[in-house]
Amino acid sequence: MARASNVKNRLNRGDGAWAYAFIAIALVVYALFTAYPVVSAFLVSFQEYRPLGSEYIGFDNYSGIFASELFWKAIMNTLVYTVLTVPVALIISFAVAIAIMPLKKWAQTTFKAIYYLPAVASGVALSVVWLWIYDPLPGGILNQLIGMLGIPSQNWLGASSTSMFSLVLMSWLSSHGTSIIIYVAALLGIDESYYEAAEIDGATFWQKMWHIVLPCLKPTTLFLLVTGVIGSFQVFQNAYLMTGGGPDHSTTMVGLLIFDTAFKYFEFGKAAAQSLVLAAIIGVIAFIQFKFLGKDVEY
Repeated sequence: MARASNVKNRLNRGDGAWAYAFIAIALVVYALFTAYPVVSAFLVSFQEYRPLGSEYIGFDNYSGIFASELFWKAIMNTLVYTVLTVPVALIISFAVAIAIMPLKKWAQTTFKAIYYLPAVASGVALSVVWLWIYDPLPGGILNQLIGMLGIPSQNWLGASSTSMFSLVLMSWLSSHGTSIIIYVAALLGIDESYYEAAEIDGATFWQKMWHIVLPCLKPTTLFLLVTGVIGSFQVFQNAYLMTGGGPDHSTTMVGLLIFDTAFKYFEFGKAAAQSLVLAAIIGVIAFIQFKFLGKDVEY
């Protein structure tokens, strides 16, 4: 018995060693690609960065950010983009998930694959397609459609009055596949007994939605809302490829401003400070969302 116990203890110690080895790999990856860049950005944000020797300038980068009208305009543009895109994306994803739920299993899988397919496509390729749709010439697809209604052609991406709407419309009609799949999984997790009890009480479809589906999906909706807001505050690719932030900075988002500051004007210290300010803003917004929307949410 003692010998068997010793063998078992050695095996347990071996399993523990392998467990620590796998954890160590994850920690090393996290340290190299997350912790180190964050700490470096924090240190660089207090410097006037130069490749051959940086100079410590204290809070000058931060004071310059808060005094910059362009930074606050970028914040406002990003906020407007977020408010116009995230709620609509949640509504579209929820509506599509509800629509495909009554279908058979193979049909659900087919539609989920169709809706998710744009998510694996190159963002550059999608932007090229949308540039073709927004072609300012009368031959552009969108201009052809509005031309049928007697509306003159518009310079969708080249005018301050329509450029932000163009990016928002692109977001509305782009991929919602991930959110749809998550919503479908959450809907499948609702206990059927709730629906059965509601049917016995004579509940209508909308009453089931309001009293069963929406409360049960509140954790999922909160998760998608928080991640959606974080993603929209970090939006870069659409603005960079579609408008470059113009015209007149009407579509300059914070992510694009940080990119231009670092790689166009080579002000790496200022760009690092902008990144940390953006991270702080996202953190505050996420805290507010959990504070006021997650009170009665159970995970």
